[in-house]
Amino acid sequence: MPAAALPRVSAVRRIRLGTGDPAELSDILIDGDGAITAVVPASDAPIGADDVDGRGLLALPGLVNTHAHVDKSWIGHPWQSYGGDGGTDGRIRHERARRDELGIPGLDITRRVLAEFVRFGTTAIRTHVDVDLGIGLRGIEVVREAVAEYDGALTAEIVAFPQDGVLRRPGVLDLLRQAAAAGAEHIGGLDPASIDRDPVGQLDAIFAVADETRAGIDIHLHDPSELGVFQFDLILDRTEALGLAGRVNIAHGFALAQVEASRRRDLLQRMATLDVTMTTVAPLRLPQLPLHELDAAGVRFGFGTDGIRDLWSPYGTGDLLGIAWQYARSSSLVRDEDLRRVVELATTDGGPFAGSGRVTLTPGDRADLVLLDAENPMDALVRTPPRDLVLGGGRILHRG
Repeated sequence: MPAAALPRVSAVRRIRLGTGDPAELSDILIDGDGAITAVVPASDAPIGADDVDGRGLLALPGLVNTHAHVDKSWIGHPWQSYGGDGGTDGRIRHERARRDELGIPGLDITRRVLAEFVRFGTTAIRTHVDVDLGIGLRGIEVVREAVAEYDGALTAEIVAFPQDGVLRRPGVLDLLRQAAAAGAEHIGGLDPASIDRDPVGQLDAIFAVADETRAGIDIHLHDPSELGVFQFDLILDRTEALGLAGRVNIAHGFALAQVEASRRRDLLQRMATLDVTMTTVAPLRLPQLPLHELDAAGVRFGFGTDGIRDLWSPYGTGDLLGIAWQYARSSSLVRDEDLRRVVELATTDGGPFAGSGRVTLTPGDRADLVLLDAENPMDALVRTPPRDLVLGGGRILHRG
């Protein structure tokens, strides 16, 4: 999307914030740099040429996708039937066999994925981008070019992701080092035990690169139960030893929800001390990460869409609010305070994962917001209504 096609907005008028009297309308004033300068009671003045008439719609902070794969999808292609073997390694092999014929990674594909995210209200993204011996760093270059077309209205951080393994593919570790040196904000890892068959070796190597380059770490960890939490321990040991507190994230981490409560409590306490975060795509087939336990321990976590319509699965729409709904529904969350908290995780609290900071729709915040027809945040979550307007940095990303 050309930057010139993203009009700047000076005010979003007559909106509801969902925090008080539902009949009370407000105006959000925005400066030329895309920051909120004031939130005031709605004025009766005419709607200006650079204003947006919110028509009494609910305003939420922009949605934050903390775990995406914008470099690979078959959106825009004819229907692709699921094929190949199941399981993580089977899906890796199938994707490697077919990605070239689909033009993965490719600029047009990444543009389409970003456009889907944006129309569903996403204004900030942390995306994993494949780095391997077949494509080198080309995927990162593609993603950076596609994001740059939004001219800062959409924010994104990149994880250089070794989808095909690290140690089992000599040369990948050096590619991760090159990616970090070239500006990738994070480097990734993948199931150190079940993919590389050497959890100590993979983690030692990844943490050494992060320590050398000052990049963050974001590790896919699908391994279940005790095998999974064993690797949690290895990750925490290295985070502490190298002084990388606040720079490590564990994605998926199903094992945390599969071990006994006392073991989980100990892990969460240590994670909180080291500010090791988590991201989840709320898979339906597995127990969800426990909201109350993570919050009680002080472990930060966010939601992501994972891949959408890719060679791993035909599912996914790009709607991050839909993922939050899936998490809440499958966690049996029904109380207002819990539903509101899930919305906060999908919006405000997700910001630090993607470089946009915490957006609360107050003066000084970046003007990232979504307008939708809902009574309050809880209603927005359980109904996931269409997004009427999406602003990123005070610029119109989508208008319904």
